Amino acid sequence: MATKVKVAEARDIPVGQARVVEASGKPIALVNADGTLYAVDNTCLHRGGPVGEGDLDGLVLTCPWHGWRWDVKTGVSVNNPAVRLACYAVSVEDGAVYVEL
Repeated sequence: MATKVKVAEARDIPVGQARVVEASGKPIALVNADGTLYAVDNTCLHRGGPVGEGDLDGLVLTCPWHGWRWDVKTGVSVNNPAVRLACYAVSVEDGAVYVEL
């Protein structure tokens, strides 16, 4: 059964930005792409870089270490579609952002 964990306030994640948050000790990249919030694993599968510290272009988040690009909606790597980051359901209640683990 999934556990809902509060990770942020919606006002703290501006449109076009990503933030690294923690959910039950797990680092998550929380992304606001055109007003929709997405959550993916923060660890790049290429070399372990912090995906949530990278740049966002539309739905594509680029890892700052080696430029691997990830679709935040699906978790699929743009560089290598055979690999995928874990994605987490996101909800907003009374301005608080929750991620389901």
